[in-house]
Amino acid sequence: MARCTAPSNGHRTASGAAACPACSSRSYGGSPSPSSYSPSSYSSGGSGTSGSRSNGGSRTARPRWSKPGSSVVYTSSDVRTLTPVRQNVEKRASKPDLRDVFLCHAWDDRKGVAKELHDLLESLGVSVWFSEKDVLLGSNLLREIDKGLVKSRIGIVLVTPSFLSRIAGEGIADTELSALLATDLLVPIVHDTTYDDLREVSPLLGSRSGLDTAEDPIKNVAAKLAELVAL
Repeated sequence: MARCTAPSNGHRTASGAAACPACSSRSYGGSPSPSSYSPSSYSSGGSGTSGSRSNGGSRTARPRWSKPGSSVVYTSSDVRTLTPVRQNVEKRASKPDLRDVFLCHAWDDRKGVAKELHDLLESLGVSVWFSEKDVLLGSNLLREIDKGLVKSRIGIVLVTPSFLSRIAGEGIADTELSALLATDLLVPIVHDTTYDDLREVSPLLGSRSGLDTAEDPIKNVAAKLAELVAL
């Protein structure tokens, strides 16, 4: 029985496969058979290199707004999700005095994960509208929220179990959400819950693609948002 010569001669070309006594009969139209391939056909690309794999098989990709040398890793899904938001950020670049991010969250999360995300973003140089610091005692909360939305480049909706409870009860988070859903500047961030749970409470918000801290630690989520709004 003829033996394959790939271990010594390689099958990197159609002619190499055709010259092999074992593989020549399996070649079609002058091309190597599916069993004859070069290891170089698969990219082992590093962080952020298109063609490499991460997150359970999702291809990684480099969005055009990610600066050279960035260590932030995106999946192809991340890039598809964030590209329309980035386009709107660029359209609004000429507007003066805008905060980078409006952080929509449930009241119960204000000292927990919402504060954590706020602090991470600010440590990366992102300016954040956050009710804990931007709504003064005695102010009209709804009026301040309206002002915050108008003066921010994008809106982040931090979706947690507490947020879902407030939405179901038509709490203040629902008022913020309604305004955000009327724009193309919305990024849902799912934390300690699932998109299935979100769709049960808000099918419209659940239909929006976003980021999930179950797949990406909140520190990485913050890094992606910081690059997204950087001009």
